[in-house]
Amino acid sequence: MAASKKAAVVLKAVKNITVQFCPFEPNVRATREFLALVGSEKARSTNMNCEVIPVVKHDKSEPVVKVTFTDGETLQIKGTHLSGGEMLSAFQSRCAAKDPQGKPAAKK
Repeated sequence: MAASKKAAVVLKAVKNITVQFCPFEPNVRATREFLALVGSEKARSTNMNCEVIPVVKHDKSEPVVKVTFTDGETLQIKGTHLSGGEMLSAFQSRCAAKDPQGKPAAKK
């Protein structure tokens, strides 16, 4: 996960992110790391209108990340068998596809 922390998280095309997990389950670490990355001040500063909502439950539920983009499309990531890097990679690739202005700047 250390390598993925160096990558910048850009929330420009995101309306809200809901991160739901049960903290007492053994498979929740990656989801909590993802929450820490998207909820950081640096990531939040890329879109001040993006709402990051942590939902902590005590019902042995599966960790789930639900992302709603500004165009209305949603992305659901089930974090049971994924690493934090895999979750972040899937999220960032979808965000990059949604933000056509971000692609040319990254290539320069």
